[in-house]
Amino acid sequence: MTPRILAEHARRDAKGLGIKVSIFDEKKIVALKMGGVLGVSKGSDEPPRFIVMEYLKGSKYQKPIVLVGKGVTFDTGGLNLKPMEAINDMHMDMSGGSAVIHTIRAAARLKLKKNIMGLIPAVENMPSGSSYHPGDILKTMSGQTIEVLNTDAEGRIILADALAYAKKYKPALVVDIATLTGAAVVALGQRYTGLFTPDKKLEERFRKLGEETGDAVWPLPLSEDYEEDIKGTFGDWTNTGKNRWGGAITAAVFLWQWAKDYPWVHLDIAPRMTTIEGEYLAKGAAGAPVRLLVRLLEEF
Repeated sequence: MTPRILAEHARRDAKGLGIKVSIFDEKKIVALKMGGVLGVSKGSDEPPRFIVMEYLKGSKYQKPIVLVGKGVTFDTGGLNLKPMEAINDMHMDMSGGSAVIHTIRAAARLKLKKNIMGLIPAVENMPSGSSYHPGDILKTMSGQTIEVLNTDAEGRIILADALAYAKKYKPALVVDIATLTGAAVVALGQRYTGLFTPDKKLEERFRKLGEETGDAVWPLPLSEDYEEDIKGTFGDWTNTGKNRWGGAITAAVFLWQWAKDYPWVHLDIAPRMTTIEGEYLAKGAAGAPVRLLVRLLEEF
């Protein structure tokens, strides 16, 4: 899987379903000033893609729901190379992007009368002579800058550009879905997705939907107090916290800096990336949280 192949899957899988798919190439990404997407992709021979899916079957007055999915088609960690035990499953680091594609497909097949957008920044994170470095400053689409402390915290960097792009739709709700942090797996094990939102009503709704669909989620703190942990010295924000603690939280707080202009939920699906013993499912990607998202689209 590469960014170009993922983009073609999105286009192919949308055929005949009333879904419009636009694929932005590197030239368009440069024009949009998506420095996060461009920075992460620099080390790979594979060019980035930004995938936009539109399913507009609601009223023209209905604000859209925007789903944003992390599309890292392979994550080596970049120059901060992952150890052997962590790298084996990284072809599944595009699980958030895949969940967005198939959630919108399901909504179309169910003929939901809703306006739904899907945004998937797709990159490959590789170590090479052209890779981005720890210490680099990346300027994102919003104008905010990111001080890179670790090239293996790349998902939040590309999502920053996608969350900035989502603002143009004046959305009713934005949900980002990402295999974002190993820290979420440490905190929750492999049975719950990490849930972050500043809106307590959304938190309650997502917990209820998780219980109903079997895509269980569990809330973790989201507070401006944690912003101190990611304030940059040379850039606005650092892409990791200043210490090893609360990594799933500081990652979510980082994303929040690009999502304060609309209702927003972050789902860290790293705990649910792969199936586990006792689920009686084929080995590989678990498909979380497609069921939850489809129910959300039906009810929201």
